[in-house]
Amino acid sequence: MSGRAERGGAERHEVTLLVREPCHLCDEALDAVREVCGELGVPWSTADVDADPEQRAEYGDRVPVILVDGVEHGYWRVERDRLRAALGR
Repeated sequence: MSGRAERGGAERHEVTLLVREPCHLCDEALDAVREVCGELGVPWSTADVDADPEQRAEYGDRVPVILVDGVEHGYWRVERDRLRAALGR
């Protein structure tokens, strides 16, 4: 599942949300990422943390994990204002 949008002239960011099924926190994080990235026109995607043994070993106990430009931004809950600030850089 992913959302794609173009941003005119601004620095390009990308958000990846690492999730697993079933996970109620992942569902909440997905809604928040969809909202913030949609507002800002930032492309985003999800990835199943359990599909990659390295990701599962690194992030498995902290899912959902929010990555901004491939760097860990946060986990468990999306802080909408903090994510907006990171994407507005």
